[in-house]
Amino acid sequence: MAELIPVRIAALVHDAGDGPDPDAVLAAFATRQLAAGHRVRGLVALPHEAAPNGKRMVLMDVADRTARYPISQALGAAACGCNLDPRGIADASEVLRRAVREPAELAIANRFGTLEAQGRGMADELLALMLAGIPLLTVVNARYLAAWRDFTGGQARELPPRDDALQRWWDACRTTPALAG
Repeated sequence: MAELIPVRIAALVHDAGDGPDPDAVLAAFATRQLAAGHRVRGLVALPHEAAPNGKRMVLMDVADRTARYPISQALGAAACGCNLDPRGIADASEVLRRAVREPAELAIANRFGTLEAQGRGMADELLALMLAGIPLLTVVNARYLAAWRDFTGGQARELPPRDDALQRWWDACRTTPALAG
């Protein structure tokens, strides 16, 4: 039976090191949709930057490509804990809150990861986007897939990190209006 209403939440599901880089696929997709005139808002991960203590994670605002948000902190060479920077994440989350206020045609969240699986990080912003009915696209590592399914109530489409899969999902979202809340 054909699906009547497209699922307006989707995640590129990947295993680390397996297949195409989902962050690069997501960033390229966002760039193409912006170039096509769509009101895309959100965050994508830039390739890891070399930092004195290792790799540094930086997010970029897809609409204002000059806005960068470092989200990792230097913990030192002997550190073995999570190096995510709560302040950087809080600063970056404003981009997703703005996507709700504007509102965006498509919201992109760099990923549903460790913090979001615990109900922290950008979990509130993801929920706000979903409640607003704005199509939401993110990346989920397979190790967080069960948490993602719980978070979305099983209402999200799981896509491979390929442009053709993203485009089919986005085309279905654009051709069917959201249900009125």
